[in-house]
Amino acid sequence: MPGLNVIVGQFAYLIHQHSNLLIETSLLSPGITKAPAADAHARIRFGNHKNPFLSALKLKVNRYFEEESISRSGTTTLFIKASFFITTYFISYCVLLLAHPAGWLALLLCAYLGFAAAAIGFNIMHDGSHGSFSDKKWINVLAAYSINILGGDAVLWKNKHNIIHHTYTNIEGHDQDIAQLPVLRLNRLQKKYYLHRFQHLYCFAVYGLSSLLWVFLLDFIKYFQGKVGNFKINNMDVKDHFIFWVSKITYFSFYLVIPALVWGWAGAITGFLVFHFVLGVILSTVFQLAHVVGEAEFTDSHLSDHKIEDEWAIHQVKTTTNFCTGNDWMTWYVGGLNFQVVHHLFPKVSHVHYPALNKLVVETCTEHQVTYHEFPSFLSAIRSHMNHLKETASA
Repeated sequence: MPGLNVIVGQFAYLIHQHSNLLIETSLLSPGITKAPAADAHARIRFGNHKNPFLSALKLKVNRYFEEESISRSGTTTLFIKASFFITTYFISYCVLLLAHPAGWLALLLCAYLGFAAAAIGFNIMHDGSHGSFSDKKWINVLAAYSINILGGDAVLWKNKHNIIHHTYTNIEGHDQDIAQLPVLRLNRLQKKYYLHRFQHLYCFAVYGLSSLLWVFLLDFIKYFQGKVGNFKINNMDVKDHFIFWVSKITYFSFYLVIPALVWGWAGAITGFLVFHFVLGVILSTVFQLAHVVGEAEFTDSHLSDHKIEDEWAIHQVKTTTNFCTGNDWMTWYVGGLNFQVVHHLFPKVSHVHYPALNKLVVETCTEHQVTYHEFPSFLSAIRSHMNHLKETASA
């Protein structure tokens, strides 16, 4: 097994050869085994337009909400949870600046900021961006824009996540959430590098850097290029441009400049890195366990005829997995995203309803002979993810 200097050398070589590190698939098209045409996304079609699976499932879900006489949006429980994370987030921030705690406690508070920021993203921003946090549109808009407080941008996120990821899940060259070349090879359709044989060892270090890259690099690339991968961003008006720049400037001021006045630049940067490392690892891990595991499918049929044989809903089930759905704390913290299959089938339904709807999904999958995947525990999902990285690196 080569020494550390060989690994570092290979890593440096890849960065030199691919200066657009971890950038969208459109910039990495040479790394795709069979790169689709630039406008292939416009021609991809899903099979079986009668959608028997989704039609049957929708009937059951509609009947559930009618019989229970409940809204599809969030409940009082969700609002209490949202209030808890927002309150503790800002209290932690204020304590860091006003109380100037001991170094070890300051680092713990920075770690909690990352933990709480991820929870705000899972429970508030995510539901809000899908219009399911509340029955009121203006509340959903505010919830969606909570991502700007965390360093992102609501408009860019909606284009990348709601429009692209939810339509073209795990489709190489289209789903930007699996475009992490050259550092990580997440499926066999992507170009393989020598460094990838170690990706199961360094992947969590990459995940820890992901939110930093998102805030400092990827958002700006999308913004200035006016597209996410090969997809043009829906027209941004003057308000959107204004919010983008004000949010970025405010973020850098509140998370770096102001803390530096209290802690000095070394302390501020250290705390900032701890905050982002925790945030990045949590966000990336939850996504990877839902889509980048051995059980999740990465289809390649679109590379030859721009068509996915399955109906859209079946494609979502095949490319997505649930994990530890029996763990109530996990469901509470990650905003039901351990019920990722349900979320992909019904993104406009609040996550508080996912446990009930999942029973209907499993039942309908059985009736239509559609393979449903679920990991019984967090550790079993992690094992599958790690094994997938090992297998993909050598395939």
